[in-house]
Amino acid sequence: MSAALLAALVLQQPLRARAQSVIPVRLAAASDLKFALSLVLAQFQAETGHPVEASFGSSGSFARQIEQGLPVDLFLSADEDFVFQLANAGLTREVAGARGKTSDRGALYAVGRIALYVPIHSTLVLDVGLNGLKAQWGQIDKFAIGNPEHAPYGRAAREALQKLGLWAQVLPKLVMGENISQATQFVATGAAQAGITALSLALAPEVARAGRHLALPASLHAPLRQRMVLLKSAAPAAVALYDYLQSAAAREILRRYGFSA
Repeated sequence: MSAALLAALVLQQPLRARAQSVIPVRLAAASDLKFALSLVLAQFQAETGHPVEASFGSSGSFARQIEQGLPVDLFLSADEDFVFQLANAGLTREVAGARGKTSDRGALYAVGRIALYVPIHSTLVLDVGLNGLKAQWGQIDKFAIGNPEHAPYGRAAREALQKLGLWAQVLPKLVMGENISQATQFVATGAAQAGITALSLALAPEVARAGRHLALPASLHAPLRQRMVLLKSAAPAAVALYDYLQSAAAREILRRYGFSA
């Protein structure tokens, strides 16, 4: 396991631009975006000069912290329901509507996928029905997913395992990450012998070098509709980033990491 991968998967690491004299855009993003979004932000900062300070974690935890006063300009959630939750609480920017100003409900920026992930030297057979996993279950001591209570990818993993009739079998060996990035780290380091991660993380070169993956059918879980929204405190630079994330250039990067629009 490389030091670079461990560093990349650590939570809450801000991306700081060189221009310290400019107030950075405060961005809270779902951890499945760790690698793909870092590329988008680098491109945005190079083109606009706007610095961005990004933190990655579980969508549910961020939503709760924002409700409690966490200063954020732009929130990228892995589950659109958390955006709707903030809008219903009156915490998002106001937009003009037919009946006056209303709380913005943001924009869909991607639809995510999940993947089965095992350490690079694992002999487990990967298949979409997880039959290889069932047949070689004796090799599994720990199986990692994100916490379904507040991590959308953890919830999708649970739904997939339930649909495949494996949830009861997995439960005694389950280890849950605070978010999908941490769950992925468990497998990449060998602390868990298998797990279900975000396809976007599995496709990242740093993660791919540490393990093997197989994308699982989207039909195994409810759609991972990922939505972003500007909060009331959003400055013009945050609006510029919000618009940039809907550009063809940003969408192409997300597509390369397994997201669809």
